[in-house]
Amino acid sequence: MAEIQETSSPLHIVVFPWLAFGHMIPFLELSKRLARRGHAVTFVSTPRNAARLGAVPPELTARVRVVTLELPAVEGLPDGAESMADVAPEKVELLKKAFDSLAAPFAALVGEGCASHTGGDGEADGFERKTDWIILDFAQNWVWPIAEEHKIPCAMFLILPAALLAYIGTKHDNEAHPRRTTEDCMAQPPWVPFPSTLSYRRHEAEAIAAGFRPNASGVSDIDRLLQLVHHPSCRLIVHRSCPEAEPWLFPLLTDLFAKPVVPAGLLLPGDVVDDEDGHAPGGGHEPFAAAVRWLDEQPRRSVIYVALGSEAPVTPAHIRDLAVGLELSGARFLWAIRPQSGDHSAGALLPDGFERRVAGRGVVRAGWVPQVRVLAHAAMGAFLTHCGWGSTMESLFRFGHPLVMLPFVADQGLIARAMAARGVGVEVPRDDADRSFRGADVAAAVRRVMMEEEGEALARNAREMQEVVGDRVRQELYVDELVFLQRYK
Repeated sequence: MAEIQETSSPLHIVVFPWLAFGHMIPFLELSKRLARRGHAVTFVSTPRNAARLGAVPPELTARVRVVTLELPAVEGLPDGAESMADVAPEKVELLKKAFDSLAAPFAALVGEGCASHTGGDGEADGFERKTDWIILDFAQNWVWPIAEEHKIPCAMFLILPAALLAYIGTKHDNEAHPRRTTEDCMAQPPWVPFPSTLSYRRHEAEAIAAGFRPNASGVSDIDRLLQLVHHPSCRLIVHRSCPEAEPWLFPLLTDLFAKPVVPAGLLLPGDVVDDEDGHAPGGGHEPFAAAVRWLDEQPRRSVIYVALGSEAPVTPAHIRDLAVGLELSGARFLWAIRPQSGDHSAGALLPDGFERRVAGRGVVRAGWVPQVRVLAHAAMGAFLTHCGWGSTMESLFRFGHPLVMLPFVADQGLIARAMAARGVGVEVPRDDADRSFRGADVAAAVRRVMMEEEGEALARNAREMQEVVGDRVRQELYVDELVFLQRYK
């Protein structure tokens, strides 16, 4: 447990993430880091999400408070849906529409000065003071009148890699080089002046092109982002990343956007047990003891962990093809399948007889799995992943596991290209016409990483990368350097 530091200039910081667990969890981790450095943090979310995120550590309750805003109902959005984990991919734009309705209650919260609060010892704490900073996600393009009225500076905290912002570029860049077609979205941006992996495959570019078009909320995701980063009240941009993970990009972005673009580090929890304290996005989780006993019986570095995240648009067809590939590969595996349509039975999603045929060398778990605990196990040798930034950090940067990569959306293709270029992973080929993949190609990629000579080089490269990027002392220094909050206030 990190020691709480006192600071001579404590701040009151309001932190407000987008409604996805891949966003809320790192925002909460940043909040804890800031609180340990003596600042008071008001963390804003919705009631159900706040409950599923779990309790603030007791030693931080005097410095971190969670405030909830009721998410308004929107036609077409399922009852009780408050996060991307609660909705199908095609409903996410309705979640953004509901999120926009939080502008008025958020304005009231800020206008009240984030109402004074008393700690458990009865003494007034930092919450009674006016908000010094608001730390936002990509989605709150409606925040500027609120920030301007109360003269509160804002910082954007982007949980996605710096590579995605470099790919998107500035408003001026996009006006000078408009991306109107899929082909436009496949090319490296002309404002990136050095060779890079900043390009998309066709099926990924089609999804990226959709991000430039307005959705049901009335605005595109790219416009939301650019409205935020270019506003004068946005004093700086903070990435959950670091130069060791993404060389050359931070100076480029600072030049492009004419404001500081700085790393917060990876913000990984300090101990594996921290992963056990969180809650599953669906609320609760099944006992995991049997899977742990199975892992304990497997040879060192012999198992590949398979998980495609809590919010990737995975279909039943994807699951069936992945099952075919894992069976053909002959590898030992532990597979966490996210339930779909309320069905918590893995068997309902798998080919007939699959679990019987792989019995002894493969374990399938439906629902939530303590991912960090699994990745930390000595039996784990690689990770088959959708290449979400958080999962890449946990597996590669934290534990040095090579990757079998199956990207779906957003930044995931950029991450896969970058990790392949650095020799730490193998990407599964996809059909550009329908975005499908073949079980045989999954099997070939798994064998390359787990069973063939190439896998030894990938594992060695992954461990070397982990030693550099996963340096905990260096990572904490990035948070220490967030004194820019005082400097730019």
